[in-house]
Amino acid sequence: MNRRIMVAGNWKMYKTIDQAVALAKAVAAGPARQGLDVLLCPNFVCLEAVVRAVAGSHVQVGGQNLHWQDEGAFTAEISGPMLRSVGASHVIIGHSERRQFFGETEKTVRLRLAAALRHGLKPIVCVGETQAERESGQTDDVLASQLAGGLAGLSAAEMVKVTLAYEPVWAIGTGLTASDEQAQQVHAFIRAWLAARFDNQVANSCGILYGGSVKPANAAGLLRQKDIDGALVGGASLDADSFLGIIAAV
Repeated sequence: MNRRIMVAGNWKMYKTIDQAVALAKAVAAGPARQGLDVLLCPNFVCLEAVVRAVAGSHVQVGGQNLHWQDEGAFTAEISGPMLRSVGASHVIIGHSERRQFFGETEKTVRLRLAAALRHGLKPIVCVGETQAERESGQTDDVLASQLAGGLAGLSAAEMVKVTLAYEPVWAIGTGLTASDEQAQQVHAFIRAWLAARFDNQVANSCGILYGGSVKPANAAGLLRQKDIDGALVGGASLDADSFLGIIAAV
């Protein structure tokens, strides 16, 4: 098993260009760790400036979304070629906020994923259940549906290029965090689903991140779990000391 660990910062709709550059440089000044990937995902306005700010460092940069078409009359959208043209290497797909506020579905996740792979971007595909779904015992069913729809038609060779992120919706921006045991249980379910859908080699090669109010105080416990391969960090990635503290917990 040679899965790499990743700590990714999703900056969402925060930071002006000057603020983003300062934060990116502070993160890039932190120590590089063997076997650890550090990724920053700023808003699109700041993307190129952040790429330049971390050039030559161990830090990689990704987008927060992409359209499935390469170009067209899609006002305010961003395409795979555009992301590649500014130096992005990764892209987040299917974040719960996109599902909740902007009509993201399993079908559009699959279309975006195909576009990312087509253009050589490394996709991070998000899945997760709401609090109501967890309380009613639907977590496994919800995740299985999201995985089946979002990853439909992928070959094993394509799947090993995908990173998954389990983000319980009830823990995003709420201060609530799944316990180490809860998170591990869900990550193990996802890995078993991958083994059944593809094979054990794919399941054991695919990175699965945890996201949902990750912070320095809880990162170490989460990242010690067998099936958790890193973190997709929201609010705590907006401060360099906080984000570096999570990295140090790996």
